[in-house]
Amino acid sequence: MEQEFDEQDPLADLPIKRQNNTLPIFGNKETMNINHMILSNILQSRYFKGDLFEMKTFHEVIDEIYYRVTHLEPWERNSRKLAGQVGMCAGVRGVAAGGIVSTPYCLLFKLFTLKLTRKQVNVMLNHPDSPYIRGLGFMYIRYCQPPNDFLKWFNNYFDDEEEIDLKAGGGFNVTIGAMCRMMLTKMDWFGTMFPRIPLNVQKEIQERIKQISVADREKEISNSGSPKRTPDDSAHDRDRRSPARERRSPDRERRSPDRGRRSPDRGRRRSPDRKRRHSRERRRSHDRDRRDNHRRSRSRDHHQHRSHSKERRSNERRSRRDRSRSKSPSRSREKTHRRCRSHS
Repeated sequence: MEQEFDEQDPLADLPIKRQNNTLPIFGNKETMNINHMILSNILQSRYFKGDLFEMKTFHEVIDEIYYRVTHLEPWERNSRKLAGQVGMCAGVRGVAAGGIVSTPYCLLFKLFTLKLTRKQVNVMLNHPDSPYIRGLGFMYIRYCQPPNDFLKWFNNYFDDEEEIDLKAGGGFNVTIGAMCRMMLTKMDWFGTMFPRIPLNVQKEIQERIKQISVADREKEISNSGSPKRTPDDSAHDRDRRSPARERRSPDRERRSPDRGRRSPDRGRRRSPDRKRRHSRERRRSHDRDRRDNHRRSRSRDHHQHRSHSKERRSNERRSRRDRSRSKSPSRSREKTHRRCRSHS
């Protein structure tokens, strides 16, 4: 079996040396570039400190993955409360309130502590028993291998059709090829973040994925058996009658024998004299409308002024009348007082 895996090694063209079997570690050699909250939960979990601590060999961990792993999320289902987490503490960045760390991530960090060799990683990538063993192998490469080697590892698996369910609780079925593309094109991974890929490496990966998608599309077209379109086919589609024309009644066809012909006067352009006459008529109508509006506004203002002046005059008369009435009783009293004094 090991010979079969060695034949499928994407780096098998390298000269066989002892140092080629050892894999370099990219980034932090102690944390595996995993988010600090996830790592602290892994180191404090009973599963990692108890069950996994007793496992000392690579094959024991592979058997544990086969029996225990059912998804590839960092947290177990319904173990985190993300309500109210916004900004830098949002769950998408992987720094929000932690929950129960998942079994796959505990096993992934256990594999990191074993310092896997190139041969062991290839065994995981091509394991026939469980897609989750293969998935954890790709995650191991994504977390702690140099980005310049990503295409060498992932290139032969972009078209892999084996299905895997990534989400805790089920409901996110994808192929191994689609999962590999997700890992290389997106940094977000179910609430945590993968290490950043340099821009030049990211461009190479995107170009390679684009080439593969174009090749897959051409393969689908060739396998479907549909003939390729020619210029004659497109011309036939343009000349084909529309359904609306086919629904016309035969009586209407009989009544309009010249239907579809261009009217002889349709393309005739207007003469300059007609254009000038129409423009003069438009200007006259516009001027007439302006004069009428001005007259209406003047008459309206005049009537308003007259009504205001009438009201003002009536108010003045009313005020004079009130003043005269207020003065009359005092004068009559003075006159009567004078008369009384004269008689006395």
